[in-house]
Amino acid sequence: MLKITLPDGNVREVAPGTTPADIAAAIGPGLAKAAIAARVDGELRDINRPLEQDATLALVTAKDEADALELARHDFAHVLAEAVQALFPGTQITFGPSTDDGFYYDFAPNPERGPFTDEDLPAIEAKMREIIAANKPLRREVIARDTLIAQWQAAGETFKAQWAAELPQGEELTVYHSGAPDSADSWYDMCRGPHLASTGRLDPSAFKLTRVSGAYWRGDQNNAMLSRIYGTGWLNKKQLAEHLTRLEEAAKRDHRKLGAEMDLFHLQQEAHGSVFWHPKGYLIWRQLEAYMRRAIDDAGYREVKTPQVMDARQWETSGHWGKYRENMFVIPDEVPNVDDEGPLVSDDADWMALKPMNCPAHVLIFRQGIKSYRDLPMRLYENGCCHRNEPHGALHGLMRVRQFTQDDAHIFCREDQIVEEVRAFCALADRIYKDFGFTYSIKLALRPEKRFGSEEMWDKAENELRAAVAAAGLNTPEFGWEELPGEGAFYAPKLEWHLTDAIGRTWQVGTIQSDRVLPERLDASYVGEDGERHRPVMLHRAIFGSYERFIGILIEHYAGRFPAWLAPVQAVVATIVSDADEYAGDVLAKLRAAGIRAEADLRNEKINYKVREHSLAKVPNLLVVGRREAEEGKVALRVLGSERQSFLSLDEAISRLANEARAPDML
Repeated sequence: MLKITLPDGNVREVAPGTTPADIAAAIGPGLAKAAIAARVDGELRDINRPLEQDATLALVTAKDEADALELARHDFAHVLAEAVQALFPGTQITFGPSTDDGFYYDFAPNPERGPFTDEDLPAIEAKMREIIAANKPLRREVIARDTLIAQWQAAGETFKAQWAAELPQGEELTVYHSGAPDSADSWYDMCRGPHLASTGRLDPSAFKLTRVSGAYWRGDQNNAMLSRIYGTGWLNKKQLAEHLTRLEEAAKRDHRKLGAEMDLFHLQQEAHGSVFWHPKGYLIWRQLEAYMRRAIDDAGYREVKTPQVMDARQWETSGHWGKYRENMFVIPDEVPNVDDEGPLVSDDADWMALKPMNCPAHVLIFRQGIKSYRDLPMRLYENGCCHRNEPHGALHGLMRVRQFTQDDAHIFCREDQIVEEVRAFCALADRIYKDFGFTYSIKLALRPEKRFGSEEMWDKAENELRAAVAAAGLNTPEFGWEELPGEGAFYAPKLEWHLTDAIGRTWQVGTIQSDRVLPERLDASYVGEDGERHRPVMLHRAIFGSYERFIGILIEHYAGRFPAWLAPVQAVVATIVSDADEYAGDVLAKLRAAGIRAEADLRNEKINYKVREHSLAKVPNLLVVGRREAEEGKVALRVLGSERQSFLSLDEAISRLANEARAPDML
């Protein structure tokens, strides 16, 4: 008999081959109906997969939303693949994972038919609902590698055959059958699982196919082009409706759309992945830069500037060459005369690279001159411009670019200073994010499988970050504290700040990493109190992450309605009649003298037209003036988003606007 321990500590003895579904039924009919999967010794498994040995068991229901969503989305992906092959014979399947809000599946369409398009989605959705309504059982089968490869090849599934052949030897291969094994409509796919017990456990009103795109097999542009069908999947119709509403709101807030409408920036093919900042957009950048400089000056950082191009040998020594070489823009140190008949670059040429990050350059500054333990901590900050050769298909507005500027800093400190430095950084980040109206959660990304450094080093670094977060009072459910195994950098564990925006989306932005590897590789040292050389610990940290991405996030967070201190134009003086033009000029001059970024609209247009136009331009304040206002020295102040207007004296209006236009750290 097997001993199965339940979450309440109760131990049940059951025969080998008993399933979690059997145990749920033995506990009660309500649980039998609600249980959709099980965690066996912590591993998520099918509800009908037999138990093989003594284990702990926790039954999973829809109340365990994270697990339930993962299962549902995985099943929706399989149902999608089955529907496509039923509708379009000759289509080959590849793979289809779940995503943060749904699922996708990659297909190799029948060449005679050609790629799928968005016009195919309604028919596919209808077929998926038909498969769900059929309540087809989903059954796991372990299958021998050679047998499975032969089956895929016989079925013309060349991609699946290749994938099966490349999986590690000794790995258990499984397939999931949809339907009874010998039924005419039986279908199967290679998959580790787990899955729900049947297609009928899915809610047919809780999914929607969203779009079709191209994707390369295995993500390699040298491989075949596939058709990727995306969908969003949820546990019920209400969740789907809420998600679609969020998508609609997100589309309205898209930073690329608003960036064009507000004349902030543009991108074009002549500079793939680099941003052309227009005057209004760059003004936002400058305000952020000034804000951050005030913050780092107060926190004891010293700003530096380092070269854009560095010798490849530096990147080899740091370890980045081996990790990032394919994403670096590399150039020869010296190009032979272009009139030479030989190659432009000889095989023994020295190579240079545009820096993809600032870290090694900051170590080189630290190494200039002898450093004492009394000099630490040394906090070096740079608005550092970096370049990474991202694939064209990965570029996305301001969110993913090839040229970007980081609010980057490195703190060189002694081991006894680490916890306090990280705690102080946590407090600084907290203040800054709150100034922009963000809430956040904080995560600790732990050692990855491939990494530099000893286990002892990683133990120490991870525990120091834990201690710092505890000292800052952030390791609580209120701040979404969570540890993420395997997600650290190859040289250091890191704390991550995940911001929540105005419509509930999360963005990973800030980070601090505790690194003992780079100082060792680049021979950074200081003279300790004992007169001996010691290695500093290097804390890599950023708050905005990159100016480009942070501005993109702000545009969407505020829906273009920046707070007055960030707005490119803080006020517009609009005339009702031309008789007020001279007074409008006086108002404009006084606004600008008070440090308010203001413009005048003296066009011969109706005032309602002007109000509407400047509202669409997201100008936070409109000062309307006519004959009456000119005679009385007043303005009619209309605040963006309000239907009302206030009649104020000019001095009162300027005082109010000047106060609102101050950055939050200067109030």
